[in-house]
Amino acid sequence: MVQHRPHTTVVLAMSADGKIADFRRSPARFGTSVDKTHLEEQIAASDAVLIGAGTLRAYGTTLTVSDTVLLQQRQQQGKPDQPIHIVITHSANLNPEIRFFQQPIRRWLITTTLGKNFWQGRSEFERILVFETPTGEIDTITVLKQLTSLQIARLLVLGGGALVASMLELDLIDEFWLTVCPLILGGATAPTPVDGRGFTSQLAPHLQLLEVKKVEHEVFLHYQLQR
Repeated sequence: MVQHRPHTTVVLAMSADGKIADFRRSPARFGTSVDKTHLEEQIAASDAVLIGAGTLRAYGTTLTVSDTVLLQQRQQQGKPDQPIHIVITHSANLNPEIRFFQQPIRRWLITTTLGKNFWQGRSEFERILVFETPTGEIDTITVLKQLTSLQIARLLVLGGGALVASMLELDLIDEFWLTVCPLILGGATAPTPVDGRGFTSQLAPHLQLLEVKKVEHEVFLHYQLQR
């Protein structure tokens, strides 16, 4: 595990067969209001939210903290009303017209030199972080170390599956909150919480179950990574 990085939690809702979207990769809106409340609580407890570009393109927006009690808790802790929302993308090919860029939040961008060039001199992102590997990919390990130096102690990852997979491979995730929703999506190409190349059974990350909550027909599973 990389030391001196934020405590990192993945929060995702999935179908009973483990899909986070249908085969068309449509925005997943199958969670109930209980799941949305749960997600808002997790966002309120974080210093920053990390979103992959594919997830942002699908939704066009992000969830913000609106519950008055959660807002008061953040204020009492000396935190701003909203955590920082960070987009991580190699190309930074994002539509500046989507609603995300009108939401009242602080926005940061993690990208490559190529991605930085498009947004350089624009006002949408408060901060642009560029850390590249020798092959021109995003150096996620260095990025997370830098986030710690920027006073981000708790990081929430909202997907998608490719981002989660890459962070798992680098041992950069501490916890999972998975909401199991009562529907079957199917589809060989439908995305799952962890995409990427996959793991062999011998090298698969193992989890420890911390908590199970059942609310009506949804199940909330809380895991931590075993190390």
